[in-house]
Amino acid sequence: MSRAEQDQTVVSAATRMPAALARREPGSMELLLDILPDAFPWVRFLPEADLHAFAVELVDTTRAADSVGNSVLVAQLLIAWQHTAEVHSDPELLAALTSHREGDYGPVPDPQDVA
Repeated sequence: MSRAEQDQTVVSAATRMPAALARREPGSMELLLDILPDAFPWVRFLPEADLHAFAVELVDTTRAADSVGNSVLVAQLLIAWQHTAEVHSDPELLAALTSHREGDYGPVPDPQDVA
């Protein structure tokens, strides 16, 4: 067995146990929500509903990614949620991205035409 295969076996085992626990054990989601800020300090900027959605998506994606042997999927998830937390950490950016402006801003130029 190669070193990469050994590493994948260890990661797979480390992934399956918490995922199974989160799905079966009463109170495990609350525990996960409690420990997420220690593992990912940026989650403190997420609203409560988003924090819960992140936790569920993290467990589900980690489990699914392990089943196909592709950890890139988990990395992409973490990056996307970290960017979401960054938006929530900046009130001006959050306001700009969540404001609903009325009206038509006209046609969008073709990117190839913009120099």
